[in-house]
Amino acid sequence: MQSKAKRAIDLIGASAGLVVLGIPMACIAVLVRLTLGSPVIYRQPRPGLHGRTFDIYKFRTMVDATDANGEPLPNRLRITPVGRFLRRTSLDELPELVNVLRGEMSLVGPRPLRTFYLDRYTPEQARRHDVMPGITGWAQINGRNTLTWDERLALDIWYVDHASVWLDLKILMQTFFALVRGADDTDDGLDVPEFLGTADPSRAPFTEVKR
Repeated sequence: MQSKAKRAIDLIGASAGLVVLGIPMACIAVLVRLTLGSPVIYRQPRPGLHGRTFDIYKFRTMVDATDANGEPLPNRLRITPVGRFLRRTSLDELPELVNVLRGEMSLVGPRPLRTFYLDRYTPEQARRHDVMPGITGWAQINGRNTLTWDERLALDIWYVDHASVWLDLKILMQTFFALVRGADDTDDGLDVPEFLGTADPSRAPFTEVKR
């Protein structure tokens, strides 16, 4: 029953969000097209429920600049002023509402991280994939990118163990108020270090489930 209620909230919330934010999203798409070119939407494989990969959708925030060896320049050198604004306000994540409608993400859940992190988790940390990833989550309203990786992943597991419709509604409300207050308007997420894994002799490779 709880899973059906969560899915109903996801469908209603994502549908309403796309309707209400349709015009602003169209304006963002035009702005991205004019300042960064094509494509407007950035797609990247991310692990979802049980590690099954899906393509996450975001508004593009960086140019495809490379060095003399053809390697991408650091993110700080590739992000544009428009892209930095989109990241700081989390507007770049609005296309993820489509992922929610497709059943690949939820409105609330652990953020979907990079696929190459999968074999770096401890067995406990890997439990973050026991639920569907979300646009926002418990870690996002409790420190977001100011947290260490161990703290962030521990909060993800706390959510897995305490997930409920009421908790989701609480997280959604706190996320909304944080965005209204501009609590994260100085955080574009580019300074977050790569997750290299937690020292734990019991860690075993996480088996990724292909689509």
